[in-house]
Amino acid sequence: MEFASKGYLVLLLLLIPYIWWYIRFRKMSEPTMRMSDTFAYQKAPRSWRIRLIHLPMVLRCLAFTAVVFVLARPQTYNAWSNKDVEGIDIMLAMDVSTSMLAEDVSPNRMEVAKDVAYDFISDRPNDNIGLTIFAGEAFTQCPMTTDHASLLNLLRNVRTDLAANGLIEDGTAIGMGLANAVSRLKDSKTKSRIVILLTDGSNNSGDISPMTAAEIAKSFGIRVYTIGFGTNGMARYPIQIGGVTRYVQAKGEIDYKTLKDIAVTTNGNFYQAASRKELAQIYQDIDKLEKTKMASKSLARFYEAYQPFALAAFLLLLLEILLRITVFRRIP
Repeated sequence: MEFASKGYLVLLLLLIPYIWWYIRFRKMSEPTMRMSDTFAYQKAPRSWRIRLIHLPMVLRCLAFTAVVFVLARPQTYNAWSNKDVEGIDIMLAMDVSTSMLAEDVSPNRMEVAKDVAYDFISDRPNDNIGLTIFAGEAFTQCPMTTDHASLLNLLRNVRTDLAANGLIEDGTAIGMGLANAVSRLKDSKTKSRIVILLTDGSNNSGDISPMTAAEIAKSFGIRVYTIGFGTNGMARYPIQIGGVTRYVQAKGEIDYKTLKDIAVTTNGNFYQAASRKELAQIYQDIDKLEKTKMASKSLARFYEAYQPFALAAFLLLLLEILLRITVFRRIP
């Protein structure tokens, strides 16, 4: 146990002058009665009330001590713990090109892909999971981590307007996205290393071809699960014209062959999804992948532990008051 506000513990020094005052001046405040001789009372038996006459003062000191502990904010925590858990290392490579705004699924492909990935991450608490996003170029949105709260927050912030705002080049650089994800996994020591690559288009930009990236993944023993999301038919897309949102019909061009070849090359699987239900089922299938032992080191957060001291202070003070006005009541 530790104290968050240790400075309040200095107040315990006030007990020293109080106890000194109690010992030094207590008798002066008590009523007295003059007697000619006390010899007859010297060997008289002492009652239990006399033996416990100082109990209220002790209870008062203990109550004060408990109050000081409350002010000092005691906290408890668990020490670092090392344990072996079942888990794998996963990098999600997600297409964020403007075509992901297609509304052949509701509300659009991007939001559905994020929602399903969100549930997938939440159901795998022991895995190291990271996120790569790509359009005409790729970058790591979140490196592999077991801090899934931070990862999920970054996933929620993924947008498809990066290219529209000029932050990254628009397009679909599948090879770059896969290579970026592989670079995050290549030094991993776990037995199972997985890339889940989701796209709704075909490779049309980037300096690395998809098959080159697949060969790199294969050389490191990384399996790639590819997902072609959306339809190759006509789909409704929003476009901005003069600050006004317009909708157009455009034909999708998902390169299923390349996605299949990537999966075959890396000993992974290829999936095709055209709805939220199908995409969720794919992630459920991937969730059944083999798992391997991995070391996990964790430290629990601090927890406030003032409640027992607050309760003790209340009960001690209440008992002291009750004893003082009943058992140890003085007249006058």
